[in-house]
Amino acid sequence: MKLLRASVLVLLGGLASFQACAGLAPDPETTKQAVVQVYGARTMGVKGLFGVHTCIAVKPTDATSWTVYEIIGWRLRWSDSALVIRERQPDAPWFGAEAELYADKRGEGVDELIARIDKAARAYPYANTYTLWPGPNSNTFVAWIARTVPELQVDLPATAVGKDYLGSKFVSTAPSGSGFQFTLAGLLGFAAGPVEGFELNILGLTFGVSGSGVKLPLAGRVGLPHFPEAAKP
Repeated sequence: MKLLRASVLVLLGGLASFQACAGLAPDPETTKQAVVQVYGARTMGVKGLFGVHTCIAVKPTDATSWTVYEIIGWRLRWSDSALVIRERQPDAPWFGAEAELYADKRGEGVDELIARIDKAARAYPYANTYTLWPGPNSNTFVAWIARTVPELQVDLPATAVGKDYLGSKFVSTAPSGSGFQFTLAGLLGFAAGPVEGFELNILGLTFGVSGSGVKLPLAGRVGLPHFPEAAKP
């Protein structure tokens, strides 16, 4: 029964990646330059009203496929790690929810960022645990990567619940890796910086304003994500 349940979950995870794509990820067959993108999509069921599932996708120079780094909590039902590193189309819907692009880096210097992303992902300290609220979860993972590789300049929306989780720490850089953050277990705190603008976190719900718009619970972001100094295709 345990094996059957694991097989079903793997199948569902695969189905989540093989739907019509949003057209946000460049075709690796024709795009030679290195690319890093950060995506999010609403989670399944009622949870999707409040939160998104985020991931990081990389394509090194001359690679012909995408590699996606993400945390999938249900894997812990049969595995000792929720970290998943696999080839898949990053802008595919997540169980029917449309993918949104939060960061985009391309061209010179990006291969070095990809190497650092891989190293940071494999050093993620919460790979063997998962808590939907307030974290650690998939958004905690992406924020961990973004803090480690601040060149990505990821501006996560209010719906990335878990991005403010710092474990036993109270002070760090903001999730983008810039600025400043104070938090009490991801439940109460604030962040300020050039990417996030100003954010207030109350019980895991984020209220804020930045160059990309106003950040609100449920809505996520009123405005469009802003990619500072993003390279052009």
